[in-house]
Amino acid sequence: MQDIKYLRGQIDMIDKQIVDLFQQRMEVSQNVARYKIANHIPVLDPQREREVLEAKAAMVETPELKADIAKLFETIMSMSRASQRRVMDAQEPEPPGFFRQYSQVYAPVSHPRVVYQGMPGAYSEAAAVNFFGYSVRSRGLPRFEDSFEALQNGEADYAVLPIENSTTGAIRQVHDLLGQYDFFMVGETTVKVEHCLMALPGTTLEDITHVYSHEQGLFQSDRFLDEHPDWVRVPLLDTAGSAKYVSETGDKTKAAICSRRAAEVYGLNILAEHVNHNGENYTRFAVIRAKPELRPGSNKITAVFTLPHQSGSLHEILTIFAVNGLNLVKLESRPIPDRKWEYQFYVEFTGNLHAPGMEAVLQELDQSTAQFRIVGNYAANLGTGDAV
Repeated sequence: MQDIKYLRGQIDMIDKQIVDLFQQRMEVSQNVARYKIANHIPVLDPQREREVLEAKAAMVETPELKADIAKLFETIMSMSRASQRRVMDAQEPEPPGFFRQYSQVYAPVSHPRVVYQGMPGAYSEAAAVNFFGYSVRSRGLPRFEDSFEALQNGEADYAVLPIENSTTGAIRQVHDLLGQYDFFMVGETTVKVEHCLMALPGTTLEDITHVYSHEQGLFQSDRFLDEHPDWVRVPLLDTAGSAKYVSETGDKTKAAICSRRAAEVYGLNILAEHVNHNGENYTRFAVIRAKPELRPGSNKITAVFTLPHQSGSLHEILTIFAVNGLNLVKLESRPIPDRKWEYQFYVEFTGNLHAPGMEAVLQELDQSTAQFRIVGNYAANLGTGDAV
């Protein structure tokens, strides 16, 4: 058996050859960039890259190494594209469409009109206060899409809508609406969720037959509700609306699951606190506007894209993030309406649109996807929002 020190020495020698060859390859790649500039050829040619990767994999006789070789050269080629873009940046090409959207950004609205889904006492109302302050002019609307329509019709300046819960995951309706409307995410805020069971004054647990809440509130409290199997669970449009409904019925057999503030607003008594089984339960809210903003401290980017229907397309996108050192913090897929088994992807990563090199990275993402759109660049806020 060979000595480990000798074997490591062999690896070092091979690595030195790899480094030398990599440097040579990058020099040739920069010459390719100069040729592309002279002949008005884009950096990325997806069809050729697929052919190159297939050819490299075919060079290997060992079947289990073919996929590894393809991944290796996919990474090398991504680095080569980045090097070519640095050469081509000096030519100041016309920015892609998603950058033209941000060629004119708007200042935040003073004394804005804010809408949210739900009624006074809803967690969404608390999120609006968190972001805009206690003096915010806000009003609730029945549906998520009502808020988007209010922005579209100029009836509101901002909408504050839940986009993700730490227990139950993405709020799928809001993701779908963000894909449907060409609006912008200009901020985010976090609210801690602490559900309470509440009913009319004088009601006891033994009186209850029906419990009302938003479907998320019922799901997040399912362990508590499982202790009362005779209770009928009834989903309503929002948590605060369930408190309002129970208050208006005057029926002591009905109870609601919602926030402590909702109990105060609608004159209900709290029968049980912290009924959601996860004590560290937070909802993240998106602040949405019809026009783009780029506030100071913007350090997080949200984008939505679709991919060509071919093997390895998602891996190619992830390689771009890895090669360029971008911190990918979230990747969410949603089915595309009327297109069976095809998906939109929502991606969140750290960065600023005006950071050095960011335009080149986003151009590469744009060219590697079937459709690509920047949803927003804003300041991350995943703190521990106050419970309400």
